[in-house]
Amino acid sequence: MGFVLAAIVVIVLILIVSNIRIVQQAQAFVIERLGAYSTTWSMGLHVKLPFVERIVRRVSLKEQVADFPPQPVITKDNVTMQIDTVVYFQITDPKLYTYGIEQPMIAIETLSATTLRNIIGDLELDQCLTSRDIINSKMRVILDEATDPWGIKVNRVELKNILPPKEIQNAMEKQMKAERERREAILRAEGEKRAAILEAEGEKESAILRADAKKQQQILEAEGKAAAILAVQKATADGLKLLNEASPTDPVLRLRALEAFAAAANGQATKIIIPSEIQGLAGLAQGVIETVKKD
Repeated sequence: MGFVLAAIVVIVLILIVSNIRIVQQAQAFVIERLGAYSTTWSMGLHVKLPFVERIVRRVSLKEQVADFPPQPVITKDNVTMQIDTVVYFQITDPKLYTYGIEQPMIAIETLSATTLRNIIGDLELDQCLTSRDIINSKMRVILDEATDPWGIKVNRVELKNILPPKEIQNAMEKQMKAERERREAILRAEGEKRAAILEAEGEKESAILRADAKKQQQILEAEGKAAAILAVQKATADGLKLLNEASPTDPVLRLRALEAFAAAANGQATKIIIPSEIQGLAGLAQGVIETVKKD
C-alpha cells in the first residue's frame, strides 16, 4: 500500500514538473482549456493543467520583418514592373493573431500585393520612381487598418526594389547619360564664361594701373620741370637783386652784357652781331689786357 502511494506521489510530481512552463520576455503563450480559449500567458512561470489545458501557439511580441518576393504591377502608363516589399510588423494581441485569421503571414503577403497594385495603378512610371515615400505611407496605413482585427500592427512598409523592363532601363540610362552630358556642357560653358570675365577684369585693372602709372609719371615730370623753372627764375631774381644792391657802373653792365652774348653763342653760332656800345667796351677791354701784358 505504501509503495502504491509513493508511486502516485511520484507520478503527480512528474506531471506537475512536466507541465511547468516558463514564458520568456517578449513572448506570449495562448492557452486553450478543453478546446476553448482560456487565457494568454505573459512572461513568467506558469503551470498547465495536464490533460485539460494545452498551449495552442507560442507568439513572439518582437517586431518582425516579412520580405516578400517581387510582384508584377502595371503603372498608369501601361509599364509592367517588378516590385518587392518589406513589411515591419508587430503582434499586439496574441489571441486575435491566433484566432483572427488562418495563416496570417500569407494573408499579409496577399494583402500587400493587392494594395501595391492598386496604388501603382494610379501612378505613372516617373511618379513611381520618385514617390517611394508616398507609396510607403499609403501602404502602411492600408495594411495597418486591415490587419488590426488580426492583432497585428504594421509599423513600416518599404519598397525594396523597383525593376522596370529592360528596354525602359536602357532608355533611362540613355536619358541619364544625356542629362549628365548636358550638365557637364553647362558647367564647362559657365567655367569658360567665368574665366573670360576674370581675364577681362584683369586686363581692365591692368590698363587702369598702367594709365595711373603714366599719369603719375607725367605729374612728377611736370612738377620737376616746374621746380626747375622756379629755381632758375629764383636764381635770376636773386642775381638781379644782388646786382641792384651792388649799384653797378655803366662799364660793368656793358661787360655783363658781353658775357651774356658769349653765353648765347655757346660755340654754336657762326656770326654774332654786337651793338656798337658793346664793341667799344670790347676794344677798351682789349687795350687794358695788352697794357697789363706789357707791364
